[in-house]
Amino acid sequence: MAGLSYVHGASDRPLIGTTIGGLFDETCAAHPDRLALIVRHQGVRWTYAELKARVDAFAAGLIALGLNPGDRIGVWAPNCAEWTITQFATAKAGLVLVNINPAYRLSEAEYALNKVGCRALVTAVRHKSSEYLSMVRELRDAGRLPKLETVITIGDDPHRGCLSFPHVSNTATRADRARLEAIGPTLQFDDPINIQFTSGTTGFPKGATLSHHNILNNGFFVGEAIRLQAGDRLCIPVPLYHCFGMVMGNLGCVTHAATMVYPAEAFDPLAVLEAVSAERCQALYGVPTMFIAILGHPEFAAFDLSSLRTGIMAGSPCPIEVMRQVIERMHMPQVTIAYGMTETSPVSFQSGCDDSLEVRVATVGRVQPHLEVKVVDEAGRIVPRGQPGELCTRGYSVMLGYWDDPERTAEALDAAGWMHTGDLATLDADGCCNIVGRIKDMVIRGGENVYPREIEEYLYGHPAIQDVQVIGVPDAKYGEELCAWIVLKPGEVLAGEAVRDFCRGQIAHYKIPRHIKFVEDFPTTVTGKVQKFAMREAMIAELDLVLEKTA
Repeated sequence: MAGLSYVHGASDRPLIGTTIGGLFDETCAAHPDRLALIVRHQGVRWTYAELKARVDAFAAGLIALGLNPGDRIGVWAPNCAEWTITQFATAKAGLVLVNINPAYRLSEAEYALNKVGCRALVTAVRHKSSEYLSMVRELRDAGRLPKLETVITIGDDPHRGCLSFPHVSNTATRADRARLEAIGPTLQFDDPINIQFTSGTTGFPKGATLSHHNILNNGFFVGEAIRLQAGDRLCIPVPLYHCFGMVMGNLGCVTHAATMVYPAEAFDPLAVLEAVSAERCQALYGVPTMFIAILGHPEFAAFDLSSLRTGIMAGSPCPIEVMRQVIERMHMPQVTIAYGMTETSPVSFQSGCDDSLEVRVATVGRVQPHLEVKVVDEAGRIVPRGQPGELCTRGYSVMLGYWDDPERTAEALDAAGWMHTGDLATLDADGCCNIVGRIKDMVIRGGENVYPREIEEYLYGHPAIQDVQVIGVPDAKYGEELCAWIVLKPGEVLAGEAVRDFCRGQIAHYKIPRHIKFVEDFPTTVTGKVQKFAMREAMIAELDLVLEKTA
């Protein structure tokens, strides 16, 4: 198999064979006085013993409401202490936590809550321009949430038709607590425990259903890869509703008795700088756009980041130049790159702290322990090393399926248990993976396959360019043409022709973008992932392009 694109993660570290609640209790018992959670915007500083007391109280309160193992309960809120309490309380009670995207609006929330049949919902009253409680009331009053029985609001204030978070925590009886204790041993680590909606470019979101075993082990091995230690403080500015926050962040910390640090309700580069400096964090997570914003903040130099040593940059392709600056200017010599997807809990590949700079900036590292990966062609056959194809993953991390959606589950998971990611990748001779792009993002220009990532990496080398995204747009002559959206560094001025001149003679002529658009930022999801489909739609409208219809 040496010449073929197949790797497996051999490891002498066994998988964790317990539930999230079981592991949480073990950590709390072993490290009761160690700081577990710091939430700067709420003034929260709880030890593991204090966090456990709050988790157990809320879990018993949920049982008192009549919720049973297997029932679904949504959480719709920005990063806060209550989110974390809910995460561990639902796991201990055997409830399936349903992550609702904080950016969702009326129809999206209605779809998500009804798709999985949520009986209860924990929600913030509002956040920024999102009036969560008002939206829930509008849907309930119109009879559009028939299965939702209980709404629990975050905060002390009472709200009509709702229970407050403290009320639920304070009303559990001794019998409820006894039932909670009895539930724990009945839970199995393969039970579904979490549903996360993955947004596609078309159709309704799919509810990736994840087990204790999926996400607990992934959190642990991600923490191992960054050498997270007991007592380390991990700054988590990524959203908890996503795997990056609740799995790689929260579960990574709990499996290592480290401290979860939330700098703000949502990403704010200044809040991150303040949190890392004031709390002396050893690790930091973020997507590339977050690191770019932190590095570019006008007050960056005023903060002491020397406590940092490690972390993860993931969520989308990581620009080489940004990675270098994170290592040098943010004192993160052990920062790693991670790659994965919600359906694989999420991480499949990760670079190591001792990997060379080249490996860490040019690849997404090696396969995670206990996982298998292969790269296949359109016929499903494994391709030779170095040849691009679709990345497929198999192992403990692969989701149970999409909730109540056997057809789309069958499209993603084949009969042999392989998760087809939709990502184009190559594996080199050392087993390191390079993500070439999304299959759907690949541009076919005049019969030539063009991978936007390659062009983006080249353009990052221009001294005036801060960020760039390359997409394909319809073209009557070539089928598709390349279009680059470019964010310039502050104070820089650049013309489109100068960008093309920078490319001429350096990359193949068919890879030089014909269309160039200078922008302030890119359309992104709440987690910072760039939405190339939205860029493509905008360019089609702007250029008045129409896809040729063929018979």
